Amino acid sequence: MDITITPIVTEKATKLTEKLNRYTFRVSPQANKAEIKSLVEKLYGVKVVSVNTAVVRGKNKSRWTKSGLLRGKSNSYKKAFITVGEGQTIDFYSNI
Repeated sequence: MDITITPIVTEKATKLTEKLNRYTFRVSPQANKAEIKSLVEKLYGVKVVSVNTAVVRGKNKSRWTKSGLLRGKSNSYKKAFITVGEGQTIDFYSNI
């Protein structure tokens, strides 16, 4: 199984990183905690202390157009909160 993992860089995620040394990633919905932990350790070369996951529900969206009301829904996804060891950091911008 191929697991995708992308960092989430928002104000809230940055505050978590600064205060608790916790990084936020968007991961594949079928990925479990052990797979996420091994992938982060392999990709970024850090010691992962804990992994917490949350499934984010898709939001209902609607808008008015000339042809009437259009309804839709944004996709749901899985979010992983990775706590790394003391003194270690993950640099998201190193491979740009």
